[in-house]
Amino acid sequence: MLEPIEVARLAVDAASDKQAADIVLMDLRGLATFADYFVICSSDSPPQTSAIANEVQRQLHDNGVRLGHREGQSDSGWVLMDFGDVIVNIFSPAARRYYDLESAWSKAKQLVRVQ
Repeated sequence: MLEPIEVARLAVDAASDKQAADIVLMDLRGLATFADYFVICSSDSPPQTSAIANEVQRQLHDNGVRLGHREGQSDSGWVLMDFGDVIVNIFSPAARRYYDLESAWSKAKQLVRVQ
């Protein structure tokens, strides 16, 4: 079984494989009870959002990690994927600015940033 940080890093790699933009891995341990890590990234279009989400789910599934819950739609500008201790957020640029999770969780340490 993978440790949560390994799951988060796999999600970062999967998003990067599908050309996600501005990928951030945030450490929420000690700040939140619902998850240990956020992976946040941006997508240029609904088809790319779908591709990123599908690749994250596929790579994690291939490594024995099950998706607990998925919210949002590719065309809504936001998809959330809950893998237990790791939550992946895929945003359109406008939705990312609106929700501004990096500011909301500014006390979280950014472990990875891929631009």
